[in-house]
Amino acid sequence: MLVVAVLLSELANRTVLSTAVLFLVAGFLLGRGVLDVLEVQSGDPAVSVLAELALFSVLYSDGMRVGVKDLRRAWRLPGRALVLGLPLTLIVTAALAHWVAGLPWLESLLLGAVLSPTDPVFAAAIVGRKEVPPRLRHLLNVESGVNDGLALPVVLVLLAAAGGTETSGWTLATELALGVVIGIAVPWLVLRLERLRFFSAARHLQPLLPAAVGLLVLGLCLTTHANLFLGAFAAGATVATMSQEFRHEFEQLGELVAEQLKLVAVLVFAALMTPTFLVEEIAWTGWAFAILALVVARPAALWLSFQGSGLGLREQAAAMWFGPKGFASVVYGLIVLESGIDLADKLFHLTALTVSLSILAHSSTDVAVARQFLDTDIRAEGSPEAQ
Repeated sequence: MLVVAVLLSELANRTVLSTAVLFLVAGFLLGRGVLDVLEVQSGDPAVSVLAELALFSVLYSDGMRVGVKDLRRAWRLPGRALVLGLPLTLIVTAALAHWVAGLPWLESLLLGAVLSPTDPVFAAAIVGRKEVPPRLRHLLNVESGVNDGLALPVVLVLLAAAGGTETSGWTLATELALGVVIGIAVPWLVLRLERLRFFSAARHLQPLLPAAVGLLVLGLCLTTHANLFLGAFAAGATVATMSQEFRHEFEQLGELVAEQLKLVAVLVFAALMTPTFLVEEIAWTGWAFAILALVVARPAALWLSFQGSGLGLREQAAAMWFGPKGFASVVYGLIVLESGIDLADKLFHLTALTVSLSILAHSSTDVAVARQFLDTDIRAEGSPEAQ
C-alpha cells in the first residue's frame, strides 16, 4: 500500500484522490469480515505499541512546528482557534453526543475531548499549496500542531473520572508534569552540549541529532512512567525554539517517519472496523452524531471564535470546514477502548465512524477548495481595478 500510495501521490496532489483514503479503504477491505488478511483486534499489543509510537512521532513533529518564536510572531488567529475554538468544539461535540447519541454527560465530554483535535495532514492541499493564503496555512498548521497536546490532558483526566484508570489524580498529574519536564530538559541539555566545540555534530549527521533526542525522550518517559505524548510535544517545541538549524534539518526526515507510521496506523485502525461494525453495531443516532460533529461542531465553534478577527469570509469558511478528525483522535479512541470503562466500546464506535467520515470528506475536498483561492486570485488580477 505504501508503494501504491507513493506512485499515486502526484495524482493525489491534483485530484480528489487521497493517500489517507487509500489506506483507510485498504485497511477495511483487508480486515476481518471482508478479505480476512489482517487479523487484528483492539486488544492486540501490536496495535497499542504501533499507535503509541505513531502518536509520539506525530506529536514530536508537531512540536517542531510551534517554536516560541513562531508563536510570538503570528499568534493572533491561531490563538483564537485554540483558546476559544478548541473548548467550544469540545462543548458542542459533547452536547451533540448527549442529545443525539444519548451518552451520559461525562462520557459525552470525554468523546468531545477525543474528537476536538484536528489534523490537516488529511487535507494536505490546504496547508501545502501556495495559492492558499499564508495566514490560513499558518493558522491550520499551528492549530493542529498545538491542539493534540492541549486535548491530551483533558482526555486523560476525563477518562480517569469515568473510571478508566486506577491511577490517582496526584499520580496522573505527576506523570503529565514529568513528561513535560523530560521533554524540555533533554533537548535543552543535548543542544547545549552540541554547541560546545568538542561535541559539535558533523554536518551530514545533523538530521539524526533531533531523531536521537526524540528516541532518548521516548526511552526516559517509558522508563520513568512519564507521559510520553506530552514529552514528545514538549521536546519538539524545545528543539524548534533553541535551534532553527536542527529544526529545518530534521523537518523532512521527521515528517516522512511520522507520515509512514500514521498511514500504517490508519490501515490497522480501519482493519478494526468490520462490515458488522458499521452496519449493525452503530445506530442511526450514531451516524447522525458523526455527521453533525463534522458539519456543526467545529464550524459553529470557529465562527464564534473569529468574530471581529478581520479574517475574510472565504478563509473563515475554509478554516471552519478543514478541521479533520485525524490521527490523535484515532489513538485517543484506542486508549478509551482499552480503558475498560462501561461505554468504551460505544465511544470507540462513534470515534471510528467520525474519523472515517472526516478522512473521506476532508481528503476529498481539499484540492477543490485550494483551487477556489487560485481562481479568486486569477479573477482579481484580471479585473479592471487590478489592470
